[in-house]
Amino acid sequence: MSNNKRGILDMNAFDASSQESIASPLLKRRTDNIGAASVLFYKKPIEMVSARGCWMTDVAGERYLDFYNNVPSVGHCHPHVTAAITQQLETLNTNSRYLSEITESYLEKLKSTLPPELKNVVMTCSGSEANDLAMRIAKTNTGSQGFIVTATAYHGNTEYVTQVSPSALKHGVCPDYVVTIPEPGSAAYGDDIEAGFNQAVSGAIALLTDRGYGVAALLCDSIFSSDGVFSDPAGFLKSAVDTVHRAGGLYIADEVQPGFGRTGDCFWGFQRHGVVPDMVTMGKPMGNGFPVAALVVKPDLLQNFCDDVGYFNTFGGTPVAAAAAMAVMEVIEQEGLQQNAKTIGLYLRQQLTLLSKTDKRIGEIRGAGLFIGLDLCDPGTGEPAAQLAIQVINGLRDEKVLIGAAGPYGHTLKIRPPLCLNQKEADFFIDAIKKVLERLAN
Repeated sequence: MSNNKRGILDMNAFDASSQESIASPLLKRRTDNIGAASVLFYKKPIEMVSARGCWMTDVAGERYLDFYNNVPSVGHCHPHVTAAITQQLETLNTNSRYLSEITESYLEKLKSTLPPELKNVVMTCSGSEANDLAMRIAKTNTGSQGFIVTATAYHGNTEYVTQVSPSALKHGVCPDYVVTIPEPGSAAYGDDIEAGFNQAVSGAIALLTDRGYGVAALLCDSIFSSDGVFSDPAGFLKSAVDTVHRAGGLYIADEVQPGFGRTGDCFWGFQRHGVVPDMVTMGKPMGNGFPVAALVVKPDLLQNFCDDVGYFNTFGGTPVAAAAAMAVMEVIEQEGLQQNAKTIGLYLRQQLTLLSKTDKRIGEIRGAGLFIGLDLCDPGTGEPAAQLAIQVINGLRDEKVLIGAAGPYGHTLKIRPPLCLNQKEADFFIDAIKKVLERLAN
């Protein structure tokens, strides 16, 4: 067991200094080509060659149930999305500075799922770009520079957004204009998470004010994914958002991971909390793997920013990007994937809860819909069991299930399969984790 804090990809990352790098010619080519920036999963990386639905297939023909990758949210290589991209690519793909029917139709479709106050959409290529732009807009409109994020948050990889992504910082701490607060769980705030989280936000505002930065925004992923998945109680964010607004700051809802129906209860994670963000950022599942993302913003905030600087994105909102994103929305509706996330997600949590009653290494089980966090703990002390998490991740790989970890100590299994997961596939995962835990107990 180790309580050392872990980086965002440390738990199942391949160690390039291991002997595996010598054994595989393809792996050596990868290392030579990408160098230190290469990130691969597992002690023995997998060469994937195809995927469909919730399953991926490697070069040897082995199939793996994907419980890790939330990017292909409606299923790997979904035929409707693939066809939409192909048809549009065969017809027209150009930059975003021409009128495009598919682009405007998609934006109107997207806005219909959001609060009416959020009238303007700026298309980008990644969630990192969207969050970077949101931070800049917040600074322009508030005249302040300070940001509040949770202690193990991840919001992207531009230089600016990395500064508000403490889980991405391998060494050092966030700059002075960023204040981190504990994740919204009982370990930090006891039985009253709403009051405790609000008090932490109030303290962060006071600290930023004392430092001379003021508060530009509270930026948070509404499922607190990298912090270890914290979803409940629904509504706990409202007091903190109100506090930020009273202090002159804005609320940026990072929906890159919890958005597009994944939480089951609502289409957007922030909607579970009864709040209206000033800006919403989105990406990853938006195009089911095609690089498309967006910032949705109140018009006056965008106007003030564009009067000062302006913004354009060559590839954001191209016809092909819009076709991919529209197809994703259509699949979610036509296949009832938000309801499926709610139903199958509840089933998964029920089965994991039953397992936890007989295996004390399983701690808290948190989440909403098909976004679940499962803590692995020392059965005697209840402390985080990061080494056990590593063993379980690699054990599940042997059982043909792909999964990742989250949280400050990397002891939380992060469960986020495609939204098309069915009960038979959920049972496959439950059987696999039972086998792994039993094997590790012996």
